[in-house]
Amino acid sequence: MGPDESRRESCVPTVVRATIKPGSKKGPLVEILDDGALQLYVRAPAVEGKANKAAIELLAAHYGVPKSAVRLTGGATSRFKRFEIDD
Repeated sequence: MGPDESRRESCVPTVVRATIKPGSKKGPLVEILDDGALQLYVRAPAVEGKANKAAIELLAAHYGVPKSAVRLTGGATSRFKRFEIDD
């Protein structure tokens, strides 16, 4: 493991709290809030899990991990969600 890899892995949190803004014209965008939580703006509507899927894709791109490394662990039907990211 080189120095760049260890620095990236140490920056990836295990659990991420996020607020989702589905159907946003501003997205896809990730903002870091004052309390450390993330605000995710996604264009997908909150219908049939489309916004959740878009949020997972957005988080994977934001942290530079594959989509399979990001799991929704809480808040499937809420705007307030908890994701787990594997290093």
